[in-house]
Amino acid sequence: MFGVSRRGLVIAVVLLAVVFGLGTWFSRNVAEEVPSGTCRVDDVRLDAEQMSNAATIAAVGLRRKAGERAITVALAAALQESKLRNLEHQGRRNDHDSIGLFQQRPSQGWGTAEQILDQRYAAERFYKALTKVKGWERMRVTDAAQAVQRSAYPEAYQKWADDAQILAAAFAGKTPGALSCEPARAAAVSAAASERFSLDFGRSFQTEENFLRVPVTDPTTGWQVAHWFVAQAEATGVAKVTFGDRQWTPRGEWVPVEAAEGAREVIAELSP
Repeated sequence: MFGVSRRGLVIAVVLLAVVFGLGTWFSRNVAEEVPSGTCRVDDVRLDAEQMSNAATIAAVGLRRKAGERAITVALAAALQESKLRNLEHQGRRNDHDSIGLFQQRPSQGWGTAEQILDQRYAAERFYKALTKVKGWERMRVTDAAQAVQRSAYPEAYQKWADDAQILAAAFAGKTPGALSCEPARAAAVSAAASERFSLDFGRSFQTEENFLRVPVTDPTTGWQVAHWFVAQAEATGVAKVTFGDRQWTPRGEWVPVEAAEGAREVIAELSP
């Protein structure tokens, strides 16, 4: 009938089933992972959630005065373990009871599940463990990370070393204007900005209506703070960040602006 053999009909049905199945898989497993907003530092691209977590890991390291190398190791570990996502227990797909940014395990003494799912607590525990490793500063990134993580795949961290170094340099304030984001939405949660900053850096700052002003003592510190605000923009409702003679907006780029004479502060403007 219609010139189509039974075999041809069967093949057509199978192909349709495969296409439908792939479409369903794609919608469930890929579409859900489309980032809500995109951020980048050079060739390193992350979504808003990942960059926000990277900023927190780096801020905890800066607060502890751990140094850029330690931040690099921590970011490489988190990139490998969780892709910089604060994962709860993944059931059968997960390794034992590993959770959080660093996949730390309550059963191995890293803390309670609630503690480990606090990004700042998890980062603190990682840095504390890292600094107890003799000679970690002279190790390859993967060896230093492995000394803390004790993974079944000790070389896995090395592939993230370059990306982690690029991110660490930006968050350490070594590469001015390197970090930019294009948030998909601006959250109307201005209080979250000051709260997150205080938790990450351990200090507060001046707030006035829709502006947050953070005084800084030098350009490096200024770019540490400025990059942090950009990385947290989608979660906190930050719409503009100004430091010195540069300003970032959600269009995603730092552009020149006229600098206020003698100004030594980072100004974050919140969405109205």
